[in-house]
Amino acid sequence: MVDPMLEPPRPVRRLEVITGAGGRRRWSADEKARILEEAMAPGAVVSEVARRHGMSPQHLFTWRRQAKREADDPPLAFTPVVVAPDVPQPTPADCREAVIELAVAGAVIRVPSGADGATLALVLQTLKSLR
Repeated sequence: MVDPMLEPPRPVRRLEVITGAGGRRRWSADEKARILEEAMAPGAVVSEVARRHGMSPQHLFTWRRQAKREADDPPLAFTPVVVAPDVPQPTPADCREAVIELAVAGAVIRVPSGADGATLALVLQTLKSLR
């Protein structure tokens, strides 16, 4: 192999000038949503959509994969918790027991203190399946 520094110079056939800030391009959430909507439309060709928006098809395919994953796995939601004072229970010797009480879709689930992990996991799995 010949050292490239020893080869005589050749004429340049193509020269590309890159202008602008360079680096990674940033899309606003609205732009990204519009591009994704266009790419996910029936009959859309992802490569053509990507080219129209000046991005690589791989980048757009990654966005589509992430959007599908997020649709399949909705984000966790926070549920407000109310701490109520102890209500006297009909138990002998005025003994009060801590209870976790969950009200879901008109049903009330009470988990007594001392419940094992398997019981709690079963309750939570049942609640998840109701979504």
